Amino acid sequence: MPRIPVMQAVVEVLASEGVDIVYGCPGAAILPFYAALEQSELKHLIVRHEEGATHMADGWARTTGNVGVAVGTSGPAGTNMITGLYTAQADSVPILCVTGQAVSTKLHQEAFQAVDIVEIAKPVTKWAVQVKEAAQAPWIFREAFRVARSGRPGPVLIDLPLDVQKQEIEWDGAIDAPLPVEAVAPHPPRVERALDLLLAAERPLLLAGGGVITGEASGVLREVAELLGVPVQITLMGKGSLPEDHELFAGMAGIQTSQRWANALFLESDFVLALGARFGDRHTGELSVYRGDRTFVHVDVDPLQIGRVFGPDLGVVADTRLFLEALLEAARRRQSRRTWSHWVGRIAELRAQLPRRDDFDTVPIKAPRVFREINEFYGPETYFVTAIGLYQIWSGQFQRAHRPRHYQVCGQAGPLGWEIPAAIGVRTAKPDAEVVAVVGDYSFQFLVEELAVAAQYDVPFVLIMLNNEYLGLIRQAETGYNMNYQVDIHYDDYGTDNVKIMEAYGCAGRRVTEPSEITDALAWARKEAARTSRPVLVEIMIDRAANASMGSALDAVVEFEPVS
Repeated sequence: MPRIPVMQAVVEVLASEGVDIVYGCPGAAILPFYAALEQSELKHLIVRHEEGATHMADGWARTTGNVGVAVGTSGPAGTNMITGLYTAQADSVPILCVTGQAVSTKLHQEAFQAVDIVEIAKPVTKWAVQVKEAAQAPWIFREAFRVARSGRPGPVLIDLPLDVQKQEIEWDGAIDAPLPVEAVAPHPPRVERALDLLLAAERPLLLAGGGVITGEASGVLREVAELLGVPVQITLMGKGSLPEDHELFAGMAGIQTSQRWANALFLESDFVLALGARFGDRHTGELSVYRGDRTFVHVDVDPLQIGRVFGPDLGVVADTRLFLEALLEAARRRQSRRTWSHWVGRIAELRAQLPRRDDFDTVPIKAPRVFREINEFYGPETYFVTAIGLYQIWSGQFQRAHRPRHYQVCGQAGPLGWEIPAAIGVRTAKPDAEVVAVVGDYSFQFLVEELAVAAQYDVPFVLIMLNNEYLGLIRQAETGYNMNYQVDIHYDDYGTDNVKIMEAYGCAGRRVTEPSEITDALAWARKEAARTSRPVLVEIMIDRAANASMGSALDAVVEFEPVS
């Protein structure tokens, strides 16, 4: 066996696992890793904050389905990564965070920037480990990729003491390969029982959660739905599982990101086959209403998800794609002649009866009008990212998505600032794609410094900002307390001048105040991003006091705008 620097072996492992880019920030305790990285063909983007690196790796992973990699040095670098690890864990995104560490002999002596990052990271990772023996390093990295990909995907952290990084080991990458990942196949009798329950229903729904996306199950989901003629609803994380112009698309139920007609359809249903969905509280709302008298079958690759929120009538532990393939085979074998044409017809009926308006032409601009323009301007091949706030809720309610992995949202953790670094991750994963980040004015400033990364490395994308100069979601929540306290961030004419912020980073921006200006601004932004190879901002000034439709239960959603 050849004897090589241990970090060279580690970098070889990264490359063989399909990693082509690393996001990070060098520091004294991680320099041997960077020395190996310099000699490799892997690309590297130097970030301005380690949290930004994790969200870039997150965006790359959501787009490719592979494990994204973020790197930082010791101490604060690792603690800065915790939010990104939590976000990835919450949304089942496979990323690997690599941290440098003080030398092993100094860890008990409060050495400079020495912190037990492994213990800190354990609650928000699938596995957190420190490499104590150099010979273990390549194997630990192999296992990290296997763990991140297996079952419910998620994040891993590997901590590298400086003295371990400096050693040499015997390693031959030419005879090495990734560790196998075994997909979780369903137990056949449970597939048959699930089909029995489905065929016995009068008003069944398939519910596509994020597990349909991560499980690469969108294609077979469509096959099942079309073969059986069963409507498909989505969760926020499942957006893009089925084209939204498909006749069987039944919208999104929920107490925030939802459609009125989709909630009504869900409430009429008597059977729900939930696929890779975790029954988040913003989807279910009041459980007694959501659960009702419906029969629920819950399919999830993680057995600990089944029964976590409520006990289903049937639980099936399986990869969503393998389950749907087995269900499809069983349905074909039985040659079922059951049809639900009247039930499918209810989709169009309710959609016509219970719309929400998006054609407002008033000033200040109404948020639904922005998403109407987005839907009309961008095609189904566009990649979108969005984070948390009223703009996320409006996006879920009004924005259409037609392809898996093309609509990305930080669903459970909801960290402000996610959009800019995530967009960088998406665009570096798909260099020829059109990438659009829908942002709020407050979230924009949390990790705005990552614009410098996009400018430095020629990573173009469009930012569409809905600016109400408020912490809009919290302002709306405060109305229940008869408050409007410390949520107003307006000053001077428009508050922070976001166009000038863009210009300070060498990028461009334009402010829009009239609905008629939106389409022209989007067209300008597309051309400007292509011309400059840098991010471009379209800042849209919206109604400061507008509220998004929401409530406590599926049958108690409050509408704040005229609906017809």
